[in-house]
Amino acid sequence: MNTATTTLTLNEGYFARRNWFDWLFAVVVAVGLGYALQRYAAYMDVYEKGILLATIPAMIWMGWFWRPLAVLMLTVAGFSLMAIGLYQGGDGGELARSETVFGLKYFLSSQSAILWMSMVFFISTAFYWIGVFAKGERSVMSLLGSRLAWLAVAMALIGTMVRWYESYLLGPDIGHIPVSNLYEVFVMFCWMTAIFYLYYEQHYDTRALGGFVMLVVSAAVGFLLWYTLVRQAHEIQPLVPALKSWWMKLHVPANFIGYGTFALSAMVAFAYLIKQQATETKWYKLAPLWLLGVVLCFEPIVFRKGATENGGSYWMVYFGISALIVAGILLSRKRIAARLPSFEILDDVMYKAIAVGFAFFTIATVLGALWAAEAWGGYWSWDPKETWALIVWLNYAAWLHMRLMKGLRGTVSAWWALAGLAVTTFAFLGVNMFLSGLHSYGEL
Repeated sequence: MNTATTTLTLNEGYFARRNWFDWLFAVVVAVGLGYALQRYAAYMDVYEKGILLATIPAMIWMGWFWRPLAVLMLTVAGFSLMAIGLYQGGDGGELARSETVFGLKYFLSSQSAILWMSMVFFISTAFYWIGVFAKGERSVMSLLGSRLAWLAVAMALIGTMVRWYESYLLGPDIGHIPVSNLYEVFVMFCWMTAIFYLYYEQHYDTRALGGFVMLVVSAAVGFLLWYTLVRQAHEIQPLVPALKSWWMKLHVPANFIGYGTFALSAMVAFAYLIKQQATETKWYKLAPLWLLGVVLCFEPIVFRKGATENGGSYWMVYFGISALIVAGILLSRKRIAARLPSFEILDDVMYKAIAVGFAFFTIATVLGALWAAEAWGGYWSWDPKETWALIVWLNYAAWLHMRLMKGLRGTVSAWWALAGLAVTTFAFLGVNMFLSGLHSYGEL
């Protein structure tokens, strides 16, 4: 008599799948943030303590979800602590040591780290594009571009963490999380956009989109360099009274997850349209794509008063380079299209980036309303920044509705996502430049 044997294979539980590195990472995060809470509790209110406690499981989950993120966190923490140690020396913390200590002056002070970030992002962009035109599907040049993007993200985060410490060296009443002005949030935009791209790069196993996404990051870096050199924006300033709130620690990062992923989706949409028009021979049909591409790469000056003042020659060179890069992409569209992933993958990345961005932008908008109620006594005042945030929200809500309910795909959704970045950029930069209101904290 034959006896049938049935074997059931059960999926391992979530915690059973964790290896020694995952648990070590969890312990380091818990101990590190627990120590920070114990040491600095006297300087925090109950809400800030709650944020710090909630950060522990959030960081552990992110590191477990995507292991390269855990490695990044540990690296940033290690070098940030090294910088703090160099500042403290033997006589207590002194900001002047950033000019005399070799490691701080050339590598780990906030300004040095952010300048390294800027240079490495530019080099990463170049290697990504060299990889597109190199022989072989998996070019070493593209791999170098990816590794350099990781390095740039690490330097951006090290610079951010060290800047946070430096602000307290200026005085306890001056110290604040570095997400309070245009300089600091542009740094956040750069690393936030890059880290989301790097996740999708690994998830879809393609580096062909790196050159496109790094273009918008490099455009932001170009603005950051001008803002640093001409306006001395890197200098740490005390917070204006309206920003002295724990709400800022939640509202601003959530906003910039939205901005970063919207920018990512727009550049993927640009790649989609390049692939879609690879065989197009009529230049008048390509002109709108070239024009919009130049505008998006050149976004900082588009929403800036007095373009011929304060570094006008810099911006003219910036514009010329942007125009030539986009024109070069269009001229090489057949070669580039052959390296790009399928339309289905491009469409999927575009959708997922917008979905993530929309979720966090919604959270940021709700948090902003709660903050406004506490600061100004009302949830909504139709301030220009609030109005344009609503326009951005409605734009992407409509995009997602059309995709999920009506099956929107392809060329129309790509054009919409690309144009959406122009709307988002005006909401971010243009409103502060041209429309006065309660949110006018930045000025060009």
